[in-house]
Amino acid sequence: MYQEYWNLTELPFESVPDPRFFYSSADHQRALLQMFYAINTRMGAAVLTGDTGCGKTVVSRMLIHELSSDRYKIALMNRPGLSPEDFLRDMLGQLGVEDQSNGKLQRALEVQAVKSANAGKYTVVIVDDADALEDENTEELQSLFSFQRNGRFFLTLLLIGQAGLNDRVAGVEALGQQVARQYHLAPFKREETLSYVQTRLEKAGADRSLFDEDAFDALYRASNGVPRDINSICDVALLLGFDAQVKTVGEEQIEKAVYAVKNL
Repeated sequence: MYQEYWNLTELPFESVPDPRFFYSSADHQRALLQMFYAINTRMGAAVLTGDTGCGKTVVSRMLIHELSSDRYKIALMNRPGLSPEDFLRDMLGQLGVEDQSNGKLQRALEVQAVKSANAGKYTVVIVDDADALEDENTEELQSLFSFQRNGRFFLTLLLIGQAGLNDRVAGVEALGQQVARQYHLAPFKREETLSYVQTRLEKAGADRSLFDEDAFDALYRASNGVPRDINSICDVALLLGFDAQVKTVGEEQIEKAVYAVKNL
């Protein structure tokens, strides 16, 4: 609705994990590096945590984007409420196993991981919202670590969720022992918030700053540097700026946007 007014080629603040809009903050880069390291060194498992809206999912999508399909087989598990059997079936389906009729799902997963390794492809299983997994599924994950030979794993498990995930993983001894890397994403600092907004605007075609300094101050106070909240507030603020026909978004539009977002 407001794209033409602000001379944008697309919406800059949609709350979807689009790798094209990935903002490479120091924290997000470290998170990616830890996940890449766990995969490239064939570690058993790694855990990425962070508060709601801090960018865990977009990091995982960026990771998938960067992992070549020529070298990796990837399963992205994002339905934590599945039964243990359906959980494994979903995983197998994403890894290319069509015949799951014999019921020996764990064995089928092991065979597929070994088959992929022999073909030069390493298996990566990414579990999003892992803190919301059913207890049976959390315990089921420990069986994945039997897929190894001479101390080397045939797959790496990446668990992504909120801060309590570390305690849940640690509570399943055989799973917790295999976690070789842990990283916690923090919200942006004020300078990073400004850079994040500018980066997304530029990627959406903006050729100038659309927010003034007072707007940035108000935005940071309201969002506390949480990317999801920044996106929601900025999206509404641009709409309000269009409605008011202002040249740049100011503190007034940010405050009205904050009120609107909180009362949706």
